[in-house]
Order: sequence, then structure tokens, then C-alpha cells
Amino acid sequence: MLIHSALLALGATLAAAVQPLEVQGEYFINPKTGNRFQIVGVAYQPGGSAGYNEENGRDPLSDADICMRDAALLQILGVNTIRVYNVNPDVNHDECVSIFNAAGMYIILDVNSPLVGDSLTSFNPWESYYAAYLNRTFAVVEAFKDYPNTLAFFSGNEVINDEQSGADVPPYMRAVTRDLKNYVKKHASRPIPVGYSAADVRDILFDSYNYFQCSLEGDKDDMSKGDLFALNSYSWCGESSFEEASYDDLVSGFEGTSVPIFFSEFGCNDVSPRIFTEVGTIYGSQMTGVFSGGVVYEYTQEKNNYGLVSMNEDGSAKLMPDFRNLEKQYSKLDFATIQGQKPPSESNTKPPVCSTKLITTDNFNNNFTLPVPPPGAQKIIDDGVKPAPKGKLVEISDWKVKFTVKDTDGSTITNLEVKPLTDDEINSPGSNTGSGSSSGSTDGTTSGGTDSGDDENAAPGLAARILPAVAMGSLALLANVAF
Repeated sequence: MLIHSALLALGATLAAAVQPLEVQGEYFINPKTGNRFQIVGVAYQPGGSAGYNEENGRDPLSDADICMRDAALLQILGVNTIRVYNVNPDVNHDECVSIFNAAGMYIILDVNSPLVGDSLTSFNPWESYYAAYLNRTFAVVEAFKDYPNTLAFFSGNEVINDEQSGADVPPYMRAVTRDLKNYVKKHASRPIPVGYSAADVRDILFDSYNYFQCSLEGDKDDMSKGDLFALNSYSWCGESSFEEASYDDLVSGFEGTSVPIFFSEFGCNDVSPRIFTEVGTIYGSQMTGVFSGGVVYEYTQEKNNYGLVSMNEDGSAKLMPDFRNLEKQYSKLDFATIQGQKPPSESNTKPPVCSTKLITTDNFNNNFTLPVPPPGAQKIIDDGVKPAPKGKLVEISDWKVKFTVKDTDGSTITNLEVKPLTDDEINSPGSNTGSGSSSGSTDGTTSGGTDSGDDENAAPGLAARILPAVAMGSLALLANVAF
């Protein structure tokens, strides 16, 4: 049974397995060690958008038993970060976040949801930019700002996805970023970065990046400037290479960045099961000078076939071949070295001054005059969300997984549990393997997964759905995806 109790500041079970990270120029930094942090992440939204239900209080971080199961499995991979797309700020997340914290995992949160009125729209964005929408995004900040493993907030996901949205959305997306950053500054006890997750549509990708990372009038403390920039990229498929997957173009395009850059989604499934040969490159010398890791899409198997783990309605699960293939690639890495690097003593981290010269696409918005907060929004920023949801780490008394989990061959993984990490201990493959497995199944549990998502709502990044191997060219993408 999981115990939900008051925060114990020095209790062993509540020791911060992760240190709150800081953004210093183009790097995520652990302020305690001074080391750079590379994201080794997985997109975590069990059930797709169906896993988020505002009416019954369900979201991916609301069921402690499910979180325990998944944290243990993610520990086997060596994951240190999860990206969660949709959360209900009014639901208590203390147990789940405490479990992931103890397992050595940070959380990146999208502040939007797929429900009407809960996100900025690609079409006529001025119609969705109003106080009630911002209040919802601020409530997500309130709910997660006090957890030490809250790594960052995404103000938007692929809201700019073609030339038309590039013409209309940028000032409003940057205004939402500004409003969120002002709210964090006013109400959080520490800086928490806010950034944007972009579609890898090369015609407008670098214009989007330049629009968000530049500084108005050269002010390095410009509150509308993104603190980070991420992209959902599926250009590496199967046995590809740095050049064939056009990762070289990404490195050259982002070189000299003033903010951290990372993949907010990767993992093309044109070759299935996936073999994840891009992992060695993402964490290798060709990339780490510019990129800070990435997030594999996605944890649970849905109809779009991107899953690492297949889930059943009774909470049991089975590892997909993708899971073991990803583990094999991660196991080739020296995580102690990757996470133990100091940033260069000298780096060019000054953001460029916003100007029309930064925008190269004819129809992309090059006007950096941002809309003022809508009526009522500034009062919420000043006074805070009422009532404000609050989160805190809590004591966990039992780390054992309650559900049956089967390996890819159908054997049951026995004695599976979360292994709480000590302060600053690095999660890596092999730190949690379970205590063994037994052949076959005697409990009647089926080994296949029950799909709870759907093709549209559980889909990955827009660039992946339209053209998984896109490296360049003109795309007329069809619509914005809130999830």
C-alpha cells in the first residue's frame, strides 16, 4: 500500500534523488555538481489522449500503482526524464511525482490539453488567447512548481506547423511564453524554464527557432524569449547515419545557440521493430556540443505502433521488442561520462537581437511586437491562480510493483520494484533489472496489450505522421495537433 503523508524535509525516502536543474546559456546544469545534463527521456502518456480525463480526475500522474510499475520499467532503460503531455492541475500528483523523483527522473510538462479552450490554436490564434486559457496554463505551473524534479514547461507543441501558421502564430506563442515566465517568476521559489516544442518542418524550423530564442532590443532578461527550444524529429529511420538523417543540418542550423536544444520526440517507426541506431549519435561527439539529448516517442503501445510497452486494462503489461532494442542502445553508452561533462569555460551564449534579418521565409512572421496580456490575465499573474493547486514530495513506504509484467518472450519478470536512488546518483541501464524471470504464465494474464488510444489523438509529432523521413522540402501540413 502506498502511504501518502506530509513532507519530511530530511527523511530518507524523501531525499531528492534529483537536483533541480538550471539553464545556463545553452546548457542544462546541475548546480550542485556543475555538470551538464543530457536528457535521456521517454514520452509518457499512457492511453494517449484517452489517458487524460478532466471529468473523472484521470491523468498520467494520478495513479500511484501505475506510476510505480512504469518508473520501475523506465529505470531498466536508464531513463532520467519523462515528457507528459496532458495533466489535470486539480488532481493530486504527489505520489506519482515522488515515485519518479526517487527513481531519478525529471518531468517535462506541456501546459496545454486537447480539450477545447485549453490550448493556443494554429488557426486564428488571437481567438484562443484569453484569460481563462492562461489561467489553466498557470494552474499547471502551480501544481508542479514545488517538485524538485520539474524540469521545464512547454508553452506549446507544434502550434506552428506550416507557412500559414508561421504567419499568424509566432507573436501569440511568444506572448504565452512571456506570460508563463512572468507567472513562474512571480510565484515559484526557483527558476523553471519555459520553452517550445516544434515540428521538424525544415522550411520553417529555423525561423521558428530564431523567433523564440532572440531577445527584444538585446535584453538578455527578456521575459518573452524562450528558455529552451525542442523539436519533434523523425528523420532518422532504421540503419541511417548522421548525414542521411540530416542530423548534420540540425547541428549546423542550431550551432551557436543561446538556449538548450534537444529532441522532444524521436524514434521513426518506418522500420519496425525499431532499432534506435540514432541513440549513439545523439549522445556522441557529433551532437552533444549543440544538443542536450532527447525524448523517445513513446512509452505505451497505441494504434500508431510507437510503443515500448503494451498495457492491459487490468494493469498488467508486456515489454515490446522496441523496449529491449532501446535498452541495448542505451547500454552501449557511458552515462557516467555523458552526465559528468563540464560546460566549456567560455561559450557564446548571448542571444541575438530580434530583427527581420533573422527570418528567411517570405511568409513567416517577422514582427516582434507582441500582443499584450488579454483582459484579466495580468491580475492572475499578479495575484496567482485561485484556488491554487499545490504539490509536494511525500513518503513512499512500498516500492514493489503490484502488476504482472512480462518480457518480450512471454516470461514473467519477478520481484520488479523501483530502486530509490541516492542524491545525485545517475540512472543508467542495469541499475534496475528486476530480480529475475520465470518462464511462461500461470496466472491467466494475457501477454498482448489492449489498445486504449486512437490513431489521431495518440499520434506522435505532426512531422512524423505526415513524412517520417523528412529532411527538407516544402510541406503543406494539414492541421494543428494539441497533443
